[in-house]
Amino acid sequence: MHLNNNKLFLALFFSLSLCCFSMSAWAGIFSVTPVRIYMAPKDRAIAVTVSNESDEALVMQADVYEWSQKSGGEDVLTASEDLFLSPPILKVAPKSRQVVRLAKLKKNQNLNKQETYRMIVREIPEAKPADKDLQVQVALAFSMPIFITPSGAKSHLDCSTLRVAPDKLKIICENTGNAYSHPTSFLLKNFAGDNIATQETGAYILPSIKREFEITRQGKSIPSGKAQLVVSLDDGSLQTFEVIISE
Repeated sequence: MHLNNNKLFLALFFSLSLCCFSMSAWAGIFSVTPVRIYMAPKDRAIAVTVSNESDEALVMQADVYEWSQKSGGEDVLTASEDLFLSPPILKVAPKSRQVVRLAKLKKNQNLNKQETYRMIVREIPEAKPADKDLQVQVALAFSMPIFITPSGAKSHLDCSTLRVAPDKLKIICENTGNAYSHPTSFLLKNFAGDNIATQETGAYILPSIKREFEITRQGKSIPSGKAQLVVSLDDGSLQTFEVIISE
């Protein structure tokens, strides 16, 4: 998977060899933009572009789910009719693109916090003519987050650390704001500015959710005492927390 200029590119190919016959898998090659959808409460619809990069027609189906998280950050998806892709099933010709609409049915002009959904887009493989090889169809699917954000809504992230091993810390982050937070990496530094350990992540933290991460120093123990935890966020900003690492 490759993400570039707010564009998601998916391609999947594998081959399996068995003693008696060969098996090959094929799947469509497509891109969708945007990969994250932002809407305001007053918006009625937003455009989504699906591009078919392959030499074969692409058939896709979209379903929308309300997206919440359990207390530890585990995602929960519940089927929703608040939004829908029009049309919900689309066929894109080879080497072409199609613009569709993500439309909103629910009226929510008076939100006091961000509403979160996910749209799961699935490829529907079409029947292929038989040939001497056994063809195995592989359907692709991906999940796009949707954020409906009222004016002034923002995240508020607070992070602390807890030692779990000589070379490993647990990072506990809580979002007490009313919009999502999306850390992309953690950097642990001492107060002299030297890097101690780094860890990349891609986890969302929805409002009122606390979740845990781990950071490990390769080949050395993490020294105790005062340190700084630098959190990189998806909007390019940094948040720095002063932490005390126990013995």
